[in-house]
Amino acid sequence: MPIRLANVGIAVADLDAAVAFFTDLGLTLIGRAEVSGEWADTAVDLDGNHAVIAMLQTPDGHGRLELFEYLHPEAIETEPTRPNETGMHRVAFQVDDIDQALEIAARHGCHPLRGVATYEDLYKLTYLRGPSGILVMLAEELKRV
Repeated sequence: MPIRLANVGIAVADLDAAVAFFTDLGLTLIGRAEVSGEWADTAVDLDGNHAVIAMLQTPDGHGRLELFEYLHPEAIETEPTRPNETGMHRVAFQVDDIDQALEIAARHGCHPLRGVATYEDLYKLTYLRGPSGILVMLAEELKRV
């Protein structure tokens, strides 16, 4: 059976702030909608489910990120996921220039957790906290000379 990844969905506290962060990093907003009704209740197992969503796409057209802000039931604030916890871990993006990506992230108040690391002269990478505490990895592939 063929299978492909449709998108990664992330609940956020402020949809507009999250959309601004990810579009500034280079994703494209391809649509926004408000969802509710019996079909939505059934799909996610929440009675009275009502959310606003935004679908974003990577420039290569292969990756999509669905962000959603719950209007009902009220969103539940939790502690941000730690890198070593089980469950949804992070969303990762390969960028052409990690320094430029970090400048963009900083304009949104988002900074590396510890710093930028170099992995075997192959990648420069870092983890940072995006909007709503989303763990985001940025990686720049290093060019071999």
